[in-house]
Amino acid sequence: MMDELITAVAHAIISRAEHLTALDQAIGDGDHGHNMKRGMEAVLAELPTLSGKPPGEVLKAAGMQLVMKVGGASGPLFGTLAMELGKALPPDPDRNDLANALALAVAGVAARGKSERGQKTMLDVLIPVEQALSGGQSSAQIKAVALAAAEATIAIKATRGRASFLGDRSIGHMDPGSYSSALIIATICDKMDTSA
Repeated sequence: MMDELITAVAHAIISRAEHLTALDQAIGDGDHGHNMKRGMEAVLAELPTLSGKPPGEVLKAAGMQLVMKVGGASGPLFGTLAMELGKALPPDPDRNDLANALALAVAGVAARGKSERGQKTMLDVLIPVEQALSGGQSSAQIKAVALAAAEATIAIKATRGRASFLGDRSIGHMDPGSYSSALIIATICDKMDTSA
């Protein structure tokens, strides 16, 4: 199941690499999509060697690939998310385990990026998703929360990351890291629904 989830997530990001890069061209370095694609391709290449291993080990290995292969700030942040999830997940996690692991992973991302919600970063998606998961919402509801939260970053003025250099000009553009986060979460939610 973990192999299928990671494969689906990787393909979701790879297939939208151009769109993610276009979002980043508006307020960042213009390389987010290409960088994320490179990282996800590296994760897919390593996946066969991880087959049958516990979910936590697979996530930690995927996170290491993202740290090593994705450039800029995104690699360490998305890599931290995966690695912290991997560290916190037991071999056979239930919903409570997932919620606890996500809370720890989101805290890890916040610490790594020295950021918080409301600064036009991936935390603007991850924190509401974590709250929705902890609150017992369904996969469909969590997906909707993630996509709406990414959309909501359009109205936020960036105060962290590359986009913060633009000041008020960052308003009116979706945060690429938030959209990547929402894509990942939406893909996982869809996959969980079809396998339920």
